[in-house]
Amino acid sequence: MPKFDTVIKGGIIIDGLRTPRFTGDLGIADGRIQSIGRIDASHGEKVIDADGLIVAPGFVDLHTHYDSQVYWDPYCTISGWHGVTSVVIGNCGFGFAPVRPEDQDRAMLTMSRNEAVPLESMREGMPWDWETYPEFLDSIERTPKGVNMLSYMPLNPLMMYVMGVDAAKSRAANPEEMAEMQRLMREGLDAGGCGWSAQLGSEIEVQRDYDGTLMITNTMTEQDLVSFAHVLRDVGRGFIQCIGASHEITEKLAEESGRPVIWNVLAQFTDQHGVAMPAYQDTLKWLEEVNARGLRVFGQALTTENDFQFTFEDWNLFDSNEVWREATLGTVAERAEKFRDPERRAKLRAEYEKFPVAGVVFDLAGLIVGEVHTEALKQYEGWTVAEIAEKRGAHPIDTLLDVALEDDMKAVFVTSPRPLDMPAMKEMANSPFALPGVSDGGAHTKFITLGRYPTEFLTMLVRDNDIMDLEQAHWRLSAYPAMAAGIRDRGWIREGAPADLVIYELDKLSTGTPERAWDFPAGAWRLIRYPEGYRHIMVNGEVTFADNVCSGAHPGLLLRHGSA
Repeated sequence: MPKFDTVIKGGIIIDGLRTPRFTGDLGIADGRIQSIGRIDASHGEKVIDADGLIVAPGFVDLHTHYDSQVYWDPYCTISGWHGVTSVVIGNCGFGFAPVRPEDQDRAMLTMSRNEAVPLESMREGMPWDWETYPEFLDSIERTPKGVNMLSYMPLNPLMMYVMGVDAAKSRAANPEEMAEMQRLMREGLDAGGCGWSAQLGSEIEVQRDYDGTLMITNTMTEQDLVSFAHVLRDVGRGFIQCIGASHEITEKLAEESGRPVIWNVLAQFTDQHGVAMPAYQDTLKWLEEVNARGLRVFGQALTTENDFQFTFEDWNLFDSNEVWREATLGTVAERAEKFRDPERRAKLRAEYEKFPVAGVVFDLAGLIVGEVHTEALKQYEGWTVAEIAEKRGAHPIDTLLDVALEDDMKAVFVTSPRPLDMPAMKEMANSPFALPGVSDGGAHTKFITLGRYPTEFLTMLVRDNDIMDLEQAHWRLSAYPAMAAGIRDRGWIREGAPADLVIYELDKLSTGTPERAWDFPAGAWRLIRYPEGYRHIMVNGEVTFADNVCSGAHPGLLLRHGSA
């Protein structure tokens, strides 16, 4: 009788612990790695030939928004296609628990704009078989999953649940409200939450509520933040994820909680020549200084090319600019009517003349017309807005809006390529306090495909530009984020560990190209990328994908308190 459910033969093992690579076999039984060494093929009920292939721990994605998508997509794709075997949900303070039954639609409306999750898909695809946060975790646990899942307790729904939306956006919590929120947070942590999350910041925040107003946590007081930090200090576990927080607030949260803080986002932004601007170096210096003082702060690093494609049917990532926000609120018909309004156009042109436009991270005139549906516009596919404007003798903003209107708001605009500054990326990615990621998996599904980040890290950064070796890369993609997130039992290859694994062919590994898929509930579409080169992806010892073909297995687990 075979000793193992699966034997992986002859792979180049990179264990995620920065051990030098070696060639060997893995024996897997009961979902765990039982033996590493030389194993006879006859000892495995199933044998995977990994000769010449990399065998490494599955990737740990700390920044996702699969809170709703997991209910209709057990593999949390595109992350699950790109070798991610564990995801963390509830980021940025956004989520769906606790939520009263009468507030369910309000919660979905919020997520439809701030994270651009299709509203119709949430309404059709979510079971809403919970109210409290512990009940939400129970729902996640019984839901079939192709990845493991860890969850923050997000502050927006918690504060809405106790205070109501209007009160939470307009004032600090009173003592009774804070006591109740702290009680509910302890209850959530006891049920298996890994900590709490919040989006902080100011009036220039880009991720807003469905009506264009700021999110609850954008308006909360510092004292309320500190009160939530004290819960983590009292229970002695968990961590904080914050986005948009100042360095000072981040340090205070780390000090008051005594727990790690994952700060978003560590990124490089390049000028028109592709040269990184120096802001990222200031952040690296701050991370070094704050950790030297004994405060545990990690920088979640954006390590992919930050490209977008969008139509004005859905686009909302100019929301930090008041003029653009007002113009892009409402239904598609209402947006189109606003785009025709001469007074609004004049305001938008005036904003453009202030370039860089507040809240707009790319040159609007440099946008490329990627796809149109009206025959008269086909000649412009591949042209920039600036080129079309010159041909038409029009202002770039009028040209942008006219092309959108002439194509019934369906014209696809693509950001111009701006290659990463590789010397700057090498410096940033190798920081001792940088965690690669910011996939935003499950969010902005019609705009970005950042869930490809592990594949792009291994190909563009490591294989093609040699920013680090594979041993370091797999530690950063798996073991290091697992440790930072308090995941106790996975992120590495060693005997006794869960068999979360990727087996891939490095020379053939690629991110694939963006394409549309109509695979969400209610017929909603999204942007996807199928990778190439992953031969097998395993979660808890079961293959979920082999050469991009889904096995149908659902071995994923809820990681209460960071383990399962």
